[in-house]
Amino acid sequence: MKTLSLKLAASQIALALTLSAGVANAETLMLYTSQPEADATKTVDAFKAAHPDVDVQIFRSGTSDLLTKLAAEFAAGAPQPDVLLIADAVSMELLKRDDRLMAYPEANVEGLVEGSYDPDMTYFGSKLITTGIAYNTAAAEKPEHWNDLVKPEYKDGVAMPSPLYSGAAAFMMSGFALDDEIGWDFYTGLKDNNAMSVRGNGAVLKSVAAGEKPYGILVDFMAMNAKAEGSPVEFVFPAEGVPAVTEPVAIMSTAKNVDDAKHFVDFILSEDGQALARDMGYIPANMSVGNPSWLPEGTEVKVMNVDIQGVADRIEADKEKFSELFGG
Repeated sequence: MKTLSLKLAASQIALALTLSAGVANAETLMLYTSQPEADATKTVDAFKAAHPDVDVQIFRSGTSDLLTKLAAEFAAGAPQPDVLLIADAVSMELLKRDDRLMAYPEANVEGLVEGSYDPDMTYFGSKLITTGIAYNTAAAEKPEHWNDLVKPEYKDGVAMPSPLYSGAAAFMMSGFALDDEIGWDFYTGLKDNNAMSVRGNGAVLKSVAAGEKPYGILVDFMAMNAKAEGSPVEFVFPAEGVPAVTEPVAIMSTAKNVDDAKHFVDFILSEDGQALARDMGYIPANMSVGNPSWLPEGTEVKVMNVDIQGVADRIEADKEKFSELFGG
């Protein structure tokens, strides 16, 4: 019995040494993300399946909270993340201007939609969350273009998410303001038409589905998923183009684990990573992997090529202008 006990103790010690060696050899990758929790879990699980030796640690919160945390870490001289995966390119552009992002010129951007990644190769779009026009199936008009919404026939009938609360709406607002064919006149036209500004996309969908406001400015997947579930909602990608939030990924200039941060970017941009975005219900940045289930094959989606730097320059001023026009 004594000999058996010694053998068991020796085997347990050997196992503990093996496990501790495995932990010591495992690389830790710190990810900060604003993805919804379910999406973040799927993304990390898929990455770890491809890179089982990487231990991924996550901080997940809304983009505003995440950037506030980062600002505090910058002030303390101790930024923690190796890689970021956040909602919008404007935030990435501002981080880039402060030299917070690392260029990754070797990243494979073949097949990505034009304008979905930084030309200087510091951040890369992972998907396309576009904004278009939703309307109730009982509505009198069938909109096809953005400027339809400012016509007299649409007076008192339009709901839209406030850019003071929705990042996608803020991006759209400044992108439109820079567009020669649309411009800021679109928003003054909406105001003249008594358009209703609400806190977010969910409130727009609720209003349109209930027929309270027959028309709404809304993100694609919310409208199309509601339609699939039986809501009396149709969705239009205006022919002149739609703005798209790209949920970009980037490597921090202060990253401690650069190699695995590059592997993470590579995975997000790979066919498998893009298929994951599709299967989670988003239009992938590389449309060659196919459409999400809610988007019929052959649907024309023209993504507007928005000047990200121009949007970053003016977005705060545009928010103030919007607040003056529509109220806070």
